[in-house]
Amino acid sequence: MKILGDPLFAKNADGTLKSRIGTLFFRTPGLVTQRGVHAMQRIAWTREINRLRKEAGQPELTEVEAMAEWADSADLLFTEEYVLIRPDPKRMDLALKADEVLQTLVSKRRIRFLNTSDAQVRDALRARGENWRMARAAQSPEEIARAIDASRVSIRHERIYHYNGSTGTRWLTVGGLAEAARLSDDAFRDQVSEIVEGLSGHNRLGHPEIALFPASLDPAVADAFRAIDPAGMDDDALCSAVGAVETKWRLALPANLREETTDNLDWRNEMNLTISRVPNETEVGDQDLIQGISPEFYRQIEWLPGARIEKGELVFDPIYDEALRTQDPELLELCDLRVRSIIFNLVRQVASIEYVNVGRIARSLARHPVAGARRGGVYIVQCKEAGEKEPHLTIIRFQKWGVAEHLDEGKDLLRAMLESNEYADYILDRRLACRQLGMNLPSRVRFGQVTEKYRGANQYNGTTVRAYFYMRDYVPGMASDKVPPERFRNPAFAAAFAYLMGQAAALDMVVGRAATETGETVFDSNFEVVQCSPDGLPKSIQVTDHAGAFVKYTESFEELVPAYARAVLRREEFVEDFATFAKTYVLAFERALGAAQSAYRDRRRAFDELFLHRPLDEAGSGAYRWSRILRRLDACDPHAVAEALKKAIQS
Repeated sequence: MKILGDPLFAKNADGTLKSRIGTLFFRTPGLVTQRGVHAMQRIAWTREINRLRKEAGQPELTEVEAMAEWADSADLLFTEEYVLIRPDPKRMDLALKADEVLQTLVSKRRIRFLNTSDAQVRDALRARGENWRMARAAQSPEEIARAIDASRVSIRHERIYHYNGSTGTRWLTVGGLAEAARLSDDAFRDQVSEIVEGLSGHNRLGHPEIALFPASLDPAVADAFRAIDPAGMDDDALCSAVGAVETKWRLALPANLREETTDNLDWRNEMNLTISRVPNETEVGDQDLIQGISPEFYRQIEWLPGARIEKGELVFDPIYDEALRTQDPELLELCDLRVRSIIFNLVRQVASIEYVNVGRIARSLARHPVAGARRGGVYIVQCKEAGEKEPHLTIIRFQKWGVAEHLDEGKDLLRAMLESNEYADYILDRRLACRQLGMNLPSRVRFGQVTEKYRGANQYNGTTVRAYFYMRDYVPGMASDKVPPERFRNPAFAAAFAYLMGQAAALDMVVGRAATETGETVFDSNFEVVQCSPDGLPKSIQVTDHAGAFVKYTESFEELVPAYARAVLRREEFVEDFATFAKTYVLAFERALGAAQSAYRDRRRAFDELFLHRPLDEAGSGAYRWSRILRRLDACDPHAVAEALKKAIQS
């Protein structure tokens, strides 16, 4: 391919790029990087073609032919790191063709797409299994909170703004305005003057000096602020005018953004997006990649290279070839071989797949993860089948004690395989037991396996072993521990939440759920998903994973119950009527415990013989633990246990 100008990323003596733009032509293959604008590059390319045609004794391009050369091209922009393709959403075929051509010149990881905010651009990339090329980098909640805190700046007066370093805009929240209202009269006047001036000004990049948070706020609020004339008002009039704007602002805020704290996931995510937004955006947010996903997943999914389906044929992303060829550690980390195996399994089993994207959830989404807890790999799969309007979401969790993990303990291959198989049965048996007792678990869980090379210190290093995983549908809603505090200001929401959580707590306690490593109760720490009706009130709680069931099977309910008081106590400051909130929780707890006991007593044989075919080992087999759990349930006094819970809350 002919290049007219300097090679990609060519630099001047001072280290700056020789060109910031380029045009890629397809009709007569070529790349123009000469300085100027894209129109000038198109003219230069036409002249070059005519020069070559003249040398070959051919006539110059006609006007129609020249226009065809121009139409069959793609605009490029260059940064120090990336080649940016600027696609026409209506001609994504050209953008994708440019991507293929550029991959022969530079690594695919150095090629990005602009206009990803356009749904047609996103859909085209998503259909190629390339969410990973659009997704924002994953961040831990702690990193996001630190970034938000570090963004707080002042101009001449108080540190009440959040600064976006890419655009230069300082974002003012209504809480920041309230901080300014506590200043002395003179300082307050100066601060308001600064805000009014900044709302009307633009920096050298053309962005507002100051803007009101969030970006989606009704412009009428900013207009009302600009209309304030601090110099022409006395102190009382100024306070009144600013107070009126503050009230207007608060009323215009969505309910989920009114609590200004990084504990409020919606506010934290929106603020992080605001301070990290950059011009020429090549990345999109989680909601753009997956409609309706819970805010707790914000920047927690690391989308990975996968595959696309072309004419029914599976084509893995060529970046895998680059990773294996170069052995680049960064690329090898990005090209997760388990993702290839997951996609391979899906395509083998389902013939109607149109596209599939797989993301890795690298860290626990629990608000307070259990220290030392061992986790299998967790992935989210976005799969679209022919005939479906929307893609289907699935969560995959790999078994945390598999063949490889037992080999790491020094066991021989046969023992590792047997124990891994036994643990798989134990996981599914516990799920059945939890359902039998009434726990609201996902209706379907599928069991799968992939083969992979064992890499470890054991003598079996390099041996192909199996890794087991469990697939379930994504459960829409919000984890109970992530519900914004603002929601509990609504008495109807608080009452419904308390009742549903009380029911869930009773069943959680019955099956003895706790962290295997520490014995810590895991209730209300990410697994309980609150689902709301159209009126916004909780209608059900689904437990996404029964992890930790059967851990606490010897303790009495009276010993276990204090830990379940925390679900009430941690929300004490948010509910208006805490006594009623606690009473509702305890009432639901007692009723659910009594219902579980009655179900067992009414159908003892169904429960007692559920695991009759499993070994009964007092050392702690699943069947033995189940028998102890049933014996404890049968012997308890639901009212007495509820009273113990009530006392734990009161104390």
